[in-house]
Amino acid sequence: MKRKFFSFALVLTFAAVLFAQPPMLPPQELDGLVNRIALYPDPLLAQVLAAATFPNDIPDAARWADQHHYLTGDALAAAISGDRLPWDPSVQALLPFPNVLEMMARDMSWTQRIGDAFLAQQQDVMDAVQRMRRLAQGYGYLRTNSTVVVRSSGPWIEVVPVNPAVVCVPVYDPLVVFAPPRPGFVVGGAINFGWGITVGAAFRPWGWGANHFVWNSHTVVVNNTTWHRTWTNRASYVHPYTPQRYQPPQRVESHQLIERNQHEREAFHSGHPVQEEHHDDRRGRR
Repeated sequence: MKRKFFSFALVLTFAAVLFAQPPMLPPQELDGLVNRIALYPDPLLAQVLAAATFPNDIPDAARWADQHHYLTGDALAAAISGDRLPWDPSVQALLPFPNVLEMMARDMSWTQRIGDAFLAQQQDVMDAVQRMRRLAQGYGYLRTNSTVVVRSSGPWIEVVPVNPAVVCVPVYDPLVVFAPPRPGFVVGGAINFGWGITVGAAFRPWGWGANHFVWNSHTVVVNNTTWHRTWTNRASYVHPYTPQRYQPPQRVESHQLIERNQHEREAFHSGHPVQEEHHDDRRGRR
């Protein structure tokens, strides 16, 4: 009786942890949380927010990206596919951006918090991004250049790559671009858009070229599909990506081993040995 009660209590505790909402963050706190990524081009921002909801995958993915930093383009896409990596495809989508993954892995507290906020307060997180973009645009820092197009549609500000297949990672100081410029400060140099990362057709399975925001409806589209992962369904939600991931070998139960051994013995005595099957476990291969 005590054991049954303990098991029931354990189930209730697990359910409470699974479904308990994280603290709802006020606008000012959300502004501070999103400010380091608010000026990212929309396709990259969508991937970062989706990936942050899988924080346990980030450190290993960051290490893989660092170890393969010499690969680009089709060679990198082939390596990602060939290794059949175990992480969620939204995290795999960031492998061409090792500096982004390194930033997320270096500050796991931030990654966990923004991932939780995106799961529980998606609309509020998107509104925070827009508030920060309006500040940066109003002060003259955020504007169209040779790398990105900044366009306004009513209250919404989009940041999109000039070339959809080349995505840059802007580098900026939030303490600078979200505050009035000092007298004589050259606002044009406050955001360094640097060189872009090519994520062409080979990266389409991870959503590149098919992810964006519909800001007026607070919708996130990843891989041409609306992102519906929330706090309550995070344990079961599977986004319809196309790349195949590593699957661990299936566990063989004891009764299956007994049946297999019996079958092998019978086959041996009949003079027809069972041919052994060979499985290729690609996890960890380079």
